[in-house]
Amino acid sequence: MAARHENTRGPAVGYVDPLGEPFLQTRFALPARPATFLRRRRLTEHLDQALGTPLTMVNGSAGAGKTLLVADWAARLGQPVAWFTNEADDQGCGVFWAYVLQALRAAGVPLPAEIGCPGDAGRVEHTLLARLADELSGRVRPAVLVLDEFDRVTDPRIAEQLEFVLHHAGPGLRLILVTRTEPLLPLHRYRAAAAMTEIRDAELAFTADEAAALLERHGLRLSTEATRALVERTRGWAAGLRLCAMAAQQRPDPETYLADFEAGRSTIADFLLAEVLKRQPARTQDLLLGVSVMERFCPELAEALTGTGGVEPELAGLHTQNAFVEDLGHSWYRLHPLFGEILRTHLRVRSPGLEPELHRRAARWLRASGSLPEALAHGAAAGDWEFTTRALVDDLAIGQLFAGLRADDLTELFARMGPEVPGAAAELVRAARDLSGRDVDRGLSHLRRAEDGLRAEDGSDPGEVPSDAAGRLSCVLLEALAARLTGAPGRAERAVAEAARLRDEVPADLLQRHPELTALLLTHLGSARLWAGRFDDARDALTEAAGCPGGAATALPREDSLAHLALIDYLNGWPGRAERQALAALNETEQFGLGRPSGPGLGQLVLAAVAVERDDLARARGLLDETAGSGAVPLDPVTAAGRALATARLLLARGEPRAASAVADPAVAALTASPGRRCTPHWSPRPPIWPRAGRTPPRRCWTRCRTTASRPTRRSWPGPSSRPATATRRSASSTG
Repeated sequence: MAARHENTRGPAVGYVDPLGEPFLQTRFALPARPATFLRRRRLTEHLDQALGTPLTMVNGSAGAGKTLLVADWAARLGQPVAWFTNEADDQGCGVFWAYVLQALRAAGVPLPAEIGCPGDAGRVEHTLLARLADELSGRVRPAVLVLDEFDRVTDPRIAEQLEFVLHHAGPGLRLILVTRTEPLLPLHRYRAAAAMTEIRDAELAFTADEAAALLERHGLRLSTEATRALVERTRGWAAGLRLCAMAAQQRPDPETYLADFEAGRSTIADFLLAEVLKRQPARTQDLLLGVSVMERFCPELAEALTGTGGVEPELAGLHTQNAFVEDLGHSWYRLHPLFGEILRTHLRVRSPGLEPELHRRAARWLRASGSLPEALAHGAAAGDWEFTTRALVDDLAIGQLFAGLRADDLTELFARMGPEVPGAAAELVRAARDLSGRDVDRGLSHLRRAEDGLRAEDGSDPGEVPSDAAGRLSCVLLEALAARLTGAPGRAERAVAEAARLRDEVPADLLQRHPELTALLLTHLGSARLWAGRFDDARDALTEAAGCPGGAATALPREDSLAHLALIDYLNGWPGRAERQALAALNETEQFGLGRPSGPGLGQLVLAAVAVERDDLARARGLLDETAGSGAVPLDPVTAAGRALATARLLLARGEPRAASAVADPAVAALTASPGRRCTPHWSPRPPIWPRAGRTPPRRCWTRCRTTASRPTRRSWPGPSSRPATATRRSASSTG
């Protein structure tokens, strides 16, 4: 058997490469497709465009399905395809081009022996490349050459040589690169000339429908919701879906397993650690492990986490390499969710105890950069509750526990804080948590300890006022809430007056960032005034609260204030106006997707009462059932009495006066022990203000003392110092 023949044009065709080793035929073979392989029509149709452009690049992460996609397409193309799989240990240009020439010949491309073959493993003659390009340019039907795992080619000279051959071969060559990284070819020129076909990572990702079809090939049929959740978790990553499917096949309940499996202890982890993490240098591995605790990160944050500098080129390189680092724009990145989960598990094994420290570093960097929500989350993850509570209070964000899109998240976050955490800020958070749960006594106890703590931290004497304006303003907000919960308007007035004095001590930009603080204070004040029967004063505070700047931060207090205004209109005998206010209140939260009105829904209670006025008892019953079904506890005495009012009026309209009295009297009497009450009301519902068709309106006045008098315009209110109802009844045409 002849090894190689030398002639004037270099080595002739032989059976060994320039290193003297036999050509490995497996590197020229199309990879086999598994039985579960899913052909995706949208990708094969896109790949068909490769026949019309000189260059095609299929660029995706490890396990994205690049190789199988191109191999399946090539097998069904109907013409020979030259396939060459690169390996990491190839040395030099000579070996590369020797394999390319052999791949072309193995695919049946007739290359004359005069072209020759490189004789030096590290170099190739330019004349050989020129002869090859000239030979290919004369072909009627272009040769199709696939270079798989082209990212393993690291010698920039090879990219230059490949560009030379591709350019001069003209329509005689169609080059397809399967790679994890962008090659060093002048891609911008091909893109500008529309001479390039590209399939990238995002396009390679499986859709929910494709994932369902792939799972069926593994004998799995999941619900639509479960499939979507799996696609979201894997981001449609082909290898992740296949590995999940194979693991789920062995489980008695595949759907439950796929919903809860630990990625860090699965075959997916083995794949990603071997194919992605361990292929990186040690410094880059440390970088990836350091940023694994973050949802997103920028170079400066990554440097603060790892203690190393100059990481920006590394992060950009990891994204370019499709190393499961996604570019979010503006120098911000994030890890693929599964990769991040696996890295965190690996971090705990490799460096026990480092994860909390990374969270602590992240919290401080984020706090300094003004990213409070993320700073709080990482402070809690680090178990550093003193920092976390102090950050919340210093930012004047205590009101976000009650209002805004993050209220539920913050409540859940601080629910993990134990009773041993010291400090005034921690006591303030505990007070807020208890007051939001209607536990006034415990809330006030924590609030007093917070006030004492602020003085101690400031070095003030017990009779002096501490200088921490943000902490004191937070105390005032909780004091106003306590006043509302206990029906104590005097306490609420004092709290709001103190807030007005403190505003000048707080930076203006801080107040502008938290409009919910003012909205909450005014709403609490208005509710307390309403309970005292001071309707006009209540309307002033509530109208100002409703006029606070719009947005998600103030949606809940604005909804609350509008619902109280609706109740005032109803009690004043204006049902049409009350209905409009109540509907506007409900719209405030619905437009931001908050979906959680104050208490059991005061606005809905007003709508129920208006429905009774209009003899629409079915609608009234439905609204009352809806608020009762929410399971929400009435926020304050006003809401509790509002529910009693609406329920009792419905029962009375249905001819059940005893039941109506039973509903109303206990509900109101239960509130008489509240602090700040001046009297014990004796109240029961009266009939609707309108006479219904065919009925004679009763002449009896249903005031607190059930005395006979002229029919009042304003409905009696069970709170202290209710105004006597002496006005004459207005007609239906003159109200609302």
